[in-house]
Amino acid sequence: MRSRAILLSVLAVAFLAVVSPLAADTVIHRGIDSFTTTANGTTFYDFAQNPIPAGFFCKSSAVFTGRVAFKGLPLETGAPGQLHGADTVIERLDDAVFDSTGTALTRIQFRALSLVSISPVKTACGSFHLYVTLAGKQRETTMRIIRTSDGGGHFLAPLAVDVRLSFIPVKPARDKAARKLDLTGSFTFPANPIPWSTTGGAATKRVGTVLVDTNGDLIPDTLMFGSANFWPGWKPGARVAKAGGCEECEPPVCHVVSDDGEQHCTGGLTVCYPNLCP
Repeated sequence: MRSRAILLSVLAVAFLAVVSPLAADTVIHRGIDSFTTTANGTTFYDFAQNPIPAGFFCKSSAVFTGRVAFKGLPLETGAPGQLHGADTVIERLDDAVFDSTGTALTRIQFRALSLVSISPVKTACGSFHLYVTLAGKQRETTMRIIRTSDGGGHFLAPLAVDVRLSFIPVKPARDKAARKLDLTGSFTFPANPIPWSTTGGAATKRVGTVLVDTNGDLIPDTLMFGSANFWPGWKPGARVAKAGGCEECEPPVCHVVSDDGEQHCTGGLTVCYPNLCP
């Protein structure tokens, strides 16, 4: 009987080690998560909710209420290509320690953003490229990370962002003293459940400590910790290559502010072996 009891105890411990959400690492280390904006029109800013007033572009310009679609511009880094073409960086500011329920918290903050309109904005005053970068120090929000297995789980995180919208003439103005056409916007993407994993896809590349341009002046200015044991968007479990030996570099994720008409979608790029992600 004693041997049987010992055996049952050992089996119970082994079972708990497998199913317990804390059987793996108990800490998600601070670091950055970088993203590549999807360039198919699903990232946009709708000025119907916040029109640009008449006379903004020039004296004869009408009120602008159009929707502008964006694509990503790779962020400038200390060494070229350190972010593998990413245009968006979110930083997890604290080590997130899982409690007995498998929940961990960390503060997060937008640290870098680099977008440009897919097509120029056309006005009575000419056409303009519209660039989007961050406007000053960004607000912090709280990320709640839930572990449902050794390999990951899901998280909830509202994303607060304050942006600068810079309109640059397609044809440079002759008057070098012409006023700069800038607007600012402030909004918060609501928290929606998004999967996370302790590992990324086989074709993805890790990011080490990196110097990043955070204010849009094309000069890398801020040193940040690289990626850690946290891969947002990836579902826990083994990665399965798609038909033809293809695999996603970055899983697709969209954040939407329906009331104000903003949407930012990242990921969805697929590569086929023997190629690797950018």
